[in-house]
Amino acid sequence: MRSRVELFESIRRDARLEGMGVRALAKKHHVHRRTVRQALANAVPPERKVAERRCPVLDAWKPLIQAWVTTDERLPKKQRHTAHRVWERLVAEHGARVGESTVRKYVARLRRELGGGVGQVAVPQVHRPGEEAEVDFAELWVWLEGALTKLWLFTMRLSCSGRAVHRAFATQAQEAFLRATLRGSPTWAGCPTGSVTTTSAPRWRGSSRAATASRMSGSSRCAATTGSTRSFASPA
Repeated sequence: MRSRVELFESIRRDARLEGMGVRALAKKHHVHRRTVRQALANAVPPERKVAERRCPVLDAWKPLIQAWVTTDERLPKKQRHTAHRVWERLVAEHGARVGESTVRKYVARLRRELGGGVGQVAVPQVHRPGEEAEVDFAELWVWLEGALTKLWLFTMRLSCSGRAVHRAFATQAQEAFLRATLRGSPTWAGCPTGSVTTTSAPRWRGSSRAATASRMSGSSRCAATTGSTRSFASPA
């Protein structure tokens, strides 16, 4: 089944190349003439209108729930209504016939609007120049002496600038890690000066290796951080 973008593209192409009219285009593409006019007016399909779903059972109790939740904002946290307690009071005190999950969703939305709920936030990553680097191994297949050979590509990347050093090895053992780390540091004139974050610590114990590499390279300030789930940062 074609997407609406592809449908609009086909309608506009037929109108441009074959000179077809609105009625002929609607018949060919099995759509309403209103859709043809929309495609001819704009190559981007309009967004679908999402109808608001009404809750006829809950609507009668929304003012009461909102009053309870608003009053709770002035009370200590331990004295506030939970969503379950709101539902219990509606059923026990007012005889409401409404589902608990419906009440929970409405209470959560009210608290978000009042600023007391949990919302989606973005935490920007800030990296000082030359301070942090991230390292990892990845599989690399190359033709070596006429045979397809599996190698391991070591990548060390500065978190701030995104500048990277790559080294290929036959293994991802500790010796390869140390050799790659020591070769990368001179390229960056002693950077990183802060932490080395490994993205695959459970496999090759980046903590001990990064610490060992830092001692061998003479950087006493370098500390290793392992177990990070973040990927390589984008260049700043």
